[in-house]
Amino acid sequence: MANVLGFIKDSYTEMTQKVTWPTWSELQSSAIVVLVASIIIALVIFAMDKASSGVLELFYGIAS
Repeated sequence: MANVLGFIKDSYTEMTQKVTWPTWSELQSSAIVVLVASIIIALVIFAMDKASSGVLELFYGIAS
């Protein structure tokens, strides 16, 4: 049990004194980067889905 309490105390000390937390503006900038990257990836996946759907429709149209 002493090991668990020591771990909790050490974790608290590390989180409050040793970790460098981002500023509010850094956090906002990172959030914007993640948002833009997510939108770009979603658009790429959408384009790939539409392209593969068109190719498959063409293939099945020819095959039938």
